Amino acid sequence: MSGICEEVVVIGGGLAGASAACVLADAGRSVLVIERDPAPRDKVCGEFLSIEAQTYLAHLGVDLDGLGASRISRLRLVRKRRLIDVALPFVARGLSRRVLDEALLRQAESRGARIARGQAVRSIFADRAQLRIGMGLDSSIAAESVFLATGKHDVRGAKRASTDAMNDLIGFKLHYRLAKEARQALEGAVEVVLFRGGYAGLQMIAQEIANLCLVVSRRRFEQVGKSWDSLLGSIVDECPHLGGRLQGAQPLFERPLSIFQIPYGFLYRPVAGEPQGLFRLGDQVGVIPSFTGEGMSIALHSGCLAASIFLEHGQTASRFHDRIRLDIHRSIQLASGLNRTVRHAAGQQAVFQILRLWPAAMRHVTTLTRVQEASMHKVLFAS
Repeated sequence: MSGICEEVVVIGGGLAGASAACVLADAGRSVLVIERDPAPRDKVCGEFLSIEAQTYLAHLGVDLDGLGASRISRLRLVRKRRLIDVALPFVARGLSRRVLDEALLRQAESRGARIARGQAVRSIFADRAQLRIGMGLDSSIAAESVFLATGKHDVRGAKRASTDAMNDLIGFKLHYRLAKEARQALEGAVEVVLFRGGYAGLQMIAQEIANLCLVVSRRRFEQVGKSWDSLLGSIVDECPHLGGRLQGAQPLFERPLSIFQIPYGFLYRPVAGEPQGLFRLGDQVGVIPSFTGEGMSIALHSGCLAASIFLEHGQTASRFHDRIRLDIHRSIQLASGLNRTVRHAAGQQAVFQILRLWPAAMRHVTTLTRVQEASMHKVLFAS
């Protein structure tokens, strides 16, 4: 690979990278996708697909029904022993990222993209009119344009600038095979559980399997002895409702997946001198707090938007970065403000009281934190 200059290299085969590869390959462009994982794997993610995410996936040829995705029509907010239940403004879906990412990557491959698995990118740097991608062991790949979709992981030479984003949060994820009674009670809903120092989301993602994904402050995790079992036990003591859902449940991972220093609130600001051919996608361009359920929509939107701008305007990454900021900054700012509020007991109590008196406010919040239909329409029409 080192002796060839690729037209487009996509680094990362997740939702953002694979969606961009689909659009570019469908337009006849030469696309190489470099994916560091040699096989499909689970990722720390709430696995909630909003109507916007579903729209993009349908556009890209992914059949959610065929993949066994669950249906979610209600949102329940839980704090201690209290619960608020409202209808979502759309029917959401739940699906494992292991299944979904692989399906989208296969779509990219079917359109002509080449997939290089088990390859780790070490660095990116500008070399005259090209970008050079360091692969380790003194090997590299030259590319005219690079679509950087490495999630929350930075690459040397193209690291994101530090911001005032929250980065003291730890994320955990575990799949469970629920007991029949708990499964029936959870069916058709996503439950957001507020607890001291964080929150959790629980929803079905397959016929018998539920995803528990939570974020917690580093301080709370340290207070319980830096142990997953101790953390979950303390949360269940605080919120018996969650304990009831997990009673008799079978964990499907040997240990929970985890990620540290999640940069919620991050929004990429272009750096002077960064090459025009470098497009940042997904979490490389913006990180929205997970309770909104919009992270996957932003990833798909960024991938499709970057590809459509590239096809129309060439290597003008600055045009893309300006546009994606306009599309997602309001959602990220609002969600980040709410995230700061619900991390503290007083804020949780205030939010819960407001929503108890005005349950429809939850639906308004879900609408305000979504990728807007007008922004999506321009991308879908262009691609």
